[in-house]
Amino acid sequence: MILIALRKVSSVHPPTKLFFRYLAVTDLCTGFIAQPLLAIHMLLPVIGVDWNTLIYIGRAENASGFILCSVSILTSTAISVDRLLALLLKMRYRHVVTLRRVRTVMTCFWLIGGSCGFLSFFGRFIALYAAGSGLLILFVVISVFAYTKIFFTLRQRQAQVQAHGRQGQPNGVRIPLNIAKYKKTVSSIAWVQVALLVCYVPFAIVGLSAIYGRTTFFTWNCTATLLYLNSSLNPVLYCWKMKEVRQAVKDTVRQVYFV
Repeated sequence: MILIALRKVSSVHPPTKLFFRYLAVTDLCTGFIAQPLLAIHMLLPVIGVDWNTLIYIGRAENASGFILCSVSILTSTAISVDRLLALLLKMRYRHVVTLRRVRTVMTCFWLIGGSCGFLSFFGRFIALYAAGSGLLILFVVISVFAYTKIFFTLRQRQAQVQAHGRQGQPNGVRIPLNIAKYKKTVSSIAWVQVALLVCYVPFAIVGLSAIYGRTTFFTWNCTATLLYLNSSLNPVLYCWKMKEVRQAVKDTVRQVYFV
């Protein structure tokens, strides 16, 4: 529904919307692939199956999880950087951030995620958990820096507007950015980032604990479930925080219902 709705949204710049669509694709794949594999892996010991089957299901779940979660983290970070560039580059933004470059960046993200999944399938867990936790911290720092820079830049522009008495025209020069619309988009992205942190950080902590052998099967599965829950929360956040997406979803539901 979100993928269909995003096609109808016109208020979001196409490259930014493409990032959202890629993020929605990873959420969809998580729901169809990673989450069912995790559920199967949790139920197999109860049912009673041979050890080899359990190992291969576990490896498949880990591989799909590493691929999709890596792409989700990278995409969320890219969206926050994209919003910062929109604010700083002004008119040059549309020439710098293009659909072609976004596709190139996302191809690189999927290659990185695929590499992580390949390594995890062959049991390179310790190195991946250590590297993954370190990268998660790095991406959090990048996102926090982007939002902090956005906040102070917006405050500075607001002060300039008030000083010169012309909203959107400090120093007599037009700022080619709809600040109200921009703030709404940034707010929506911020909520997605917060949800990602809440769902990912516990798993990262358990992953680091696993390096030293200080974890259990129960805590592992609980944090993994929370990790994948992020993909179920994102569509809710889109509909809640993005008015045009919410309306597009409602219109799509009505069309399907009446058909």
